[in-house]
Amino acid sequence: MELKRLFTADEENRAVSPVIGVILMVAITVILAAVIGTFVLGLGDQVQQTSPNAQWNWDQSIADTTNTDSADTLTITHEGGDTVDVTLLEVSGSAIINGPHCNSNGGGTDGTWGEAEASAGVSCEIDGEDGVSSAGLDDDVSGDTARLIWSAEGGGSSSTLSTYEIN
Repeated sequence: MELKRLFTADEENRAVSPVIGVILMVAITVILAAVIGTFVLGLGDQVQQTSPNAQWNWDQSIADTTNTDSADTLTITHEGGDTVDVTLLEVSGSAIINGPHCNSNGGGTDGTWGEAEASAGVSCEIDGEDGVSSAGLDDDVSGDTARLIWSAEGGGSSSTLSTYEIN
């Protein structure tokens, strides 16, 4: 066996290693340029927001139909999970009139959240005068669905976080 021959390449195999090295360097350069270009051009900030993962409880109190001052009330309560900016929330549905509702911090008045962010225990109440059609006053809304909808900042996407079938 000739040791000298093992350490010196013959004419057929001489260029294989440099070609592989050049290909790898070009690939690494292209990948780095793409990653840097994404952030330099600001595309990294446009990554789509994901909807919050939270649990919601709905409570409906039925109006006393003998009392004309009474109205159905629908209460949505954050039970746990991610904290949500209330300006990104909205309650809608065919049973919800004069809407949208529950999309602002109104200091706890009807149709608004009492806090700037919905976290565990924070709720929004909509009464018949503000939005829930009263079965005894306006029209029969039994079976209609109310939806709690989250919209991403800038309106890029939206998601239904919770639904409730009105009795």
